[in-house]
Amino acid sequence: MVGAILTQNTAWTNVEKAIGNLKRKKILSVGKLSRVNLKALKSLIKPSGFYNQKARRIKTFLKFLKSRGSKIGNLKKIDPGTLRQDLLNINGIGKETADSILLYALEKPIFVVDAYTKRMCSRHKLCNEKVEYDTLQALFMDNLPQKHSLFNEYHALIVELGKRFCKTRKPLCSECPLKGI
Repeated sequence: MVGAILTQNTAWTNVEKAIGNLKRKKILSVGKLSRVNLKALKSLIKPSGFYNQKARRIKTFLKFLKSRGSKIGNLKKIDPGTLRQDLLNINGIGKETADSILLYALEKPIFVVDAYTKRMCSRHKLCNEKVEYDTLQALFMDNLPQKHSLFNEYHALIVELGKRFCKTRKPLCSECPLKGI
């Protein structure tokens, strides 16, 4: 769940460095992260960028988690729609972050829309570039079986497609495996 916050506005490789720092200090647990002071947390997550904001967001999220008994299992018992709204009410948690937590950490069947998804869909004329998050999410959720594992795999494949072919600059459209579909 920390990874979902750390990945905001940065590449996953930077998040891995920050998570590596937390692991080395053996504080990648709810209890230990709650006890680490803000200054130390900022230093440890610095590789992820925007570390001042992200450290505060992590602390705020940990307070939310504590209010739910500090156990991931407690969150899994909550209706996904209700939990999503609760997550969105946390300062600094937007739709993509909330949905990433729901899909990856809590194994809820919700589709994550990110820059890769928007870019791929707009280039393949499934939507326009300025499509709203909820509209694009509905395209997937209304047309695919509501299965966590399927949404997880679809999103992972879109990310891989984005990294290899559907790049922001110099896309490799002629080599895209979805060309012609």
